[in-house]
Amino acid sequence: MRLSTRGRFAITAMIDLALRDKAHPVPLSDLALRHHISLSYLEQVFSKLRQNGLVESTRGPGGGYSLGFRGDGITVADIIAAIDEADGQVRSGAQRDGVLNTQDLWDSLNSAIFEHMKTITLKSLAEDQKSKGFKVEERKAVKKPVLQKIKSAPHPPRVPNSVFALGQVWSRS
Repeated sequence: MRLSTRGRFAITAMIDLALRDKAHPVPLSDLALRHHISLSYLEQVFSKLRQNGLVESTRGPGGGYSLGFRGDGITVADIIAAIDEADGQVRSGAQRDGVLNTQDLWDSLNSAIFEHMKTITLKSLAEDQKSKGFKVEERKAVKKPVLQKIKSAPHPPRVPNSVFALGQVWSRS
């Protein structure tokens, strides 16, 4: 098992979601800015995470992503399995004469690493970040001002506003 860049980005983004889970959905653009990850790359990563039920998306203003239905039960192994689906299926070909076959060694190491990843929960990683002094910055809700009609008091006309009113003014004088 190889921990790819995509897997590392996915784990980082998921820790970020776990830290902000109670507040509101997190827009991918915010994640991209905070972690200096391309937005289009994050969209690909979160597409796989959403397909595997690890995150849920909310559309519209104030939308974004939040942890999926398993929230506290998500492990690092779940994230890696969702992102790097094909990596676990790669096997070497048949043994060739004169070449050491170390595939069994790599398979057992991969298995041990994957089993260890199953013991690391997203919640524990988020708690670890909080214990190191990480503070979640609250996103301030943008309140757009409501445009109100300016009510003006009616002004009595000081000048005639039509030819007929002008005629009336002249007839009085």
